[in-house]
Amino acid sequence: MKLQRSNLRGFTLLELLVVVAIIGLLAAYVGPRYFTQIGRSEQAVAKSQIEGFAKALHTYRVDVGQYPTTQEGLEALMRPPAESAAAAKWRGPYLEKAVPLDPWSKPYIYRISGNQNQDFELLSYGKDGRPGGTGDAADISNN
Repeated sequence: MKLQRSNLRGFTLLELLVVVAIIGLLAAYVGPRYFTQIGRSEQAVAKSQIEGFAKALHTYRVDVGQYPTTQEGLEALMRPPAESAAAAKWRGPYLEKAVPLDPWSKPYIYRISGNQNQDFELLSYGKDGRPGGTGDAADISNN
């Protein structure tokens, strides 16, 4: 019995190493750009959510006559305030779902100023969860 030799050839080790090197170079080039886009999209989501909260807070103020206190926070958009006069005017909930965490799984910060205009500040401390920072760690605010 005679064994037949196939005319099919496989890849050499050198050819495989060249292909792996090319894939590695492409990954090194594309990877950082991909992860930069993810960081930008997280910031865009945070900005969008803050804008949505601001609109809900303005509607709350129109109904109740004032913004929620810092202690009541964003949860006041979901539940009536404890004060009976404000609770009678409350027409919420002002959000469809519970207040979400920011894209980095940290709570949004809500503060109301003590001045007569009663301006409020909504912010996320970014990826690092600390005040200040640049890039992905930059604070995102309604101001």
